[in-house]
Amino acid sequence: MPVIVEGEELFKMSYQHDLIIEQSNEIKAIGSVKTSSKDRIDKIFVDKFLYNKLTGIDTPHFAVFLNDVQRNGKEPNYGINSTFLTGHFKGYTIKLNPLDGVYYCDLRPVMQTDKIIINYINTLDYLLIEDIWKFIEI
Repeated sequence: MPVIVEGEELFKMSYQHDLIIEQSNEIKAIGSVKTSSKDRIDKIFVDKFLYNKLTGIDTPHFAVFLNDVQRNGKEPNYGINSTFLTGHFKGYTIKLNPLDGVYYCDLRPVMQTDKIIINYINTLDYLLIEDIWKFIEI
């Protein structure tokens, strides 16, 4: 990634991402693909902030998560607990910068009922059918 100051490239900086959507050698969107958001959600929001600040370009950033659950209990009475950090997600979305898409293979109930979260999280098929094409059009 070039670091440009006053129109001049001062140096290049490596910046690793899980998924880059590129068209005609132009980065259209950057994605993070994770098994869960626990212990990872902070980095994705900060990555968007830093990348856009360092490049001076408002590049869309999105996240794909498998789920946000972990096993709970002991055999044979296993259950599941949600690991989605509701407060962190809402705080970063409202006060730092919202991601341009958050997609889950398995939505947690709060993602379908919370008045704020419901506007920012979709299922993975929504990325594949709707949003990925919008990123390319930008």
